[in-house]
Amino acid sequence: MGQEIDHTHFKAGDFARFRAYLEAETRLAHDLFQQGRFDHGDPLAGFEIEAWLLDRHEGPAPLNEAFLQQFDDPMATPELAAFNIEVNTRPHPLIGRALTRIHREMSATWQQARQAAAAVGARVLMTGILPTLRPEHLRLGNMSSMKRYRALNREVFRSRQGRPVRLDIAGREHLLHLHRDVMLEAATTSFQIHLQTPPDTAHQVYNAAIIASAPMVAAGANAPFLFGKDLWDETRIPVFEQAVEIGGYEDAARGPLRRVSFGSGYARESILECFDENQAHFPVLLPMCSDTPPEQFAHLRLHNGTIWRWNRPLIGFDDEGRPHLRIEHRVLPAGPTLTDSVANTAFFYGLVEDLITEPGGPETLIPFAAAKDNFYQAARLGLGAVLQWRDGQRIGTRDLILDELLPRARHGLQRLGLARADSHHYLEILAERVRTGRNGARWQRDFVARHGRDMIALTRACRRHQATDAPVHQWDLQLVAAEDSESC
Repeated sequence: MGQEIDHTHFKAGDFARFRAYLEAETRLAHDLFQQGRFDHGDPLAGFEIEAWLLDRHEGPAPLNEAFLQQFDDPMATPELAAFNIEVNTRPHPLIGRALTRIHREMSATWQQARQAAAAVGARVLMTGILPTLRPEHLRLGNMSSMKRYRALNREVFRSRQGRPVRLDIAGREHLLHLHRDVMLEAATTSFQIHLQTPPDTAHQVYNAAIIASAPMVAAGANAPFLFGKDLWDETRIPVFEQAVEIGGYEDAARGPLRRVSFGSGYARESILECFDENQAHFPVLLPMCSDTPPEQFAHLRLHNGTIWRWNRPLIGFDDEGRPHLRIEHRVLPAGPTLTDSVANTAFFYGLVEDLITEPGGPETLIPFAAAKDNFYQAARLGLGAVLQWRDGQRIGTRDLILDELLPRARHGLQRLGLARADSHHYLEILAERVRTGRNGARWQRDFVARHGRDMIALTRACRRHQATDAPVHQWDLQLVAAEDSESC
């Protein structure tokens, strides 16, 4: 969904032409795959950070056009809502001191974002769901002024025959909310990890990312509140799934194939099975036909951008135009800090690298159904979840991470050739977060338990701590006076 479209109204012929292009490009992807024409290079890391623009009252500030003019860099893009932005990093080879290099680049980019926001009278914050967000903020008047978002809104509700979105989340409390446009999706912001991978192992990397999703979301949960309600540890998950709740053909919205989902199963022999499923089972939403060469996969990539698996395969291109495959790991929220984000990435890259060495493949470790159940249990309960693991055993998430998964991640980072000092530093940050049980969700709840549901104070405190880049398990619970918050 990162690309703009030319117009917003489509005819039946547009859909038919797009489907023909999509089928041809899906076949071509298989041909190039068989011919070995996808990049076989070493793994590369990359990231997307979604963030909020805030006003002086810690509420959403719909100023992303002015922000982007100030930022003046193609590595920043708008999001669905005018109060959300996305900043990206460049690809980094996963070797040596890659983690430190990534952290430095993120820090420089984030400082640039803070300066651009200040220039337009706003502030920036990384968090999974903004605590001060209210339903009235999520209106079409606050949608970014890009045609693709207007078209997406219309086509989603055409597919739903105009039915409103029914947000129904049972967590520590219960939230029931009806919404009549796709702006509900803008309630969620994420930190997305990309892993470019050789094509012959891409399906195993995809399966390993699926298995890693539960411990990743448990350790990184940072979105307990929505509209003042205390819900899941990672409330982003049910919000995003319900915000764009349309399924495959015949509108099987509540069947196994939904446009936002954990997926339908492990990949068996090739990552291209996911693109086959996209073409066969999901109607075209945005039939914007292009006259670009089929080798650019314009239609395949646009269609894939309207299907939001929590682990999503992507086709991209290097500077020479050669196609590559990568996995986009979408389960993590934004924040609490860049340090926490790099610690999460170290855990993910190391764990996935080690899981692909599992005899018979990572998919032999636990059934897909167990990986899926683990994911939703971890999103709901965070580090308090009990997960299914090898041979059907049930194990607490904290014990699983500390006793088995962190050692595996260390081994995986060694296999990749990352510097031991870097690996130890960032994995220890994650380990301390797990030992203390203090992820972002826990810290937010602890703050509210001490100070009450003052969401402005909660947001201000998050911003103050985020500016220090100290990991969340080290944050205190003190109030921050409004007059002292300008430096944040």
